[in-house]
Amino acid sequence: MKFYLTALLIPTTATAFVQPKASQQVTTLKADLNGWVPQESEFAFGLPGALDPVGNFDPLGISTDTGLDQMKAYREAETAHGRVAMLAVIGFLITEEPIAYHPLFSTADKDIGPAIRHLDEVRVIAPFFFEILALVIGGLEVRRALTGWAAPGNAEGQILNDDYYPGDVGFDPLSLKPDTWEEFAEMSTKELQHGRLAMLGIAGIVAQELVNGKEIFVTLGVAPDTFVPPVAVF
Repeated sequence: MKFYLTALLIPTTATAFVQPKASQQVTTLKADLNGWVPQESEFAFGLPGALDPVGNFDPLGISTDTGLDQMKAYREAETAHGRVAMLAVIGFLITEEPIAYHPLFSTADKDIGPAIRHLDEVRVIAPFFFEILALVIGGLEVRRALTGWAAPGNAEGQILNDDYYPGDVGFDPLSLKPDTWEEFAEMSTKELQHGRLAMLGIAGIVAQELVNGKEIFVTLGVAPDTFVPPVAVF
């Protein structure tokens, strides 16, 4: 379990990005987004995300019989879950010792312990928070659906629109999106690799805290264990 916790703290950089090769374009595609031209003969239709030394990792052969639309849907799901996992990792690490910062309440006068128990306190301090959170998430999901998802029951049976690049909902307030496909593919690979690591990391963090009830930096031995679990009174 500690492997996930240690790996989470090791920076990941796409120094050996696997460039997609040029090949015959898929004839069913109606748009070329961000410079990506789907290649039927390439792994995952040439979508970025492979990084040496692992390369095109697909031990179960899922990509073998997967069509373009379904492959885009898989990448859309992977990108979205990776982004949520990265936010979750940050949320866990900054709200526990030694940082112990929480945006909704002060942790100085509370003895809550690991982040998996913080939602209990949120419900006590700000009971309306979860309703607001549900509305915000719902709004973001509706916007994502309207941007990239095909209308249900369409004649072609498509999941995503032809002119939608998986994960690109047009949100770029700092104008960080590259202008060329090579740069975009490298940035996308970095995001995917960090998202994959974050998904493993957050799973390890949650499992570890459920096992021993201690904050993650306490488990790693870099923060003092000041949490005193409450004693049940019967």
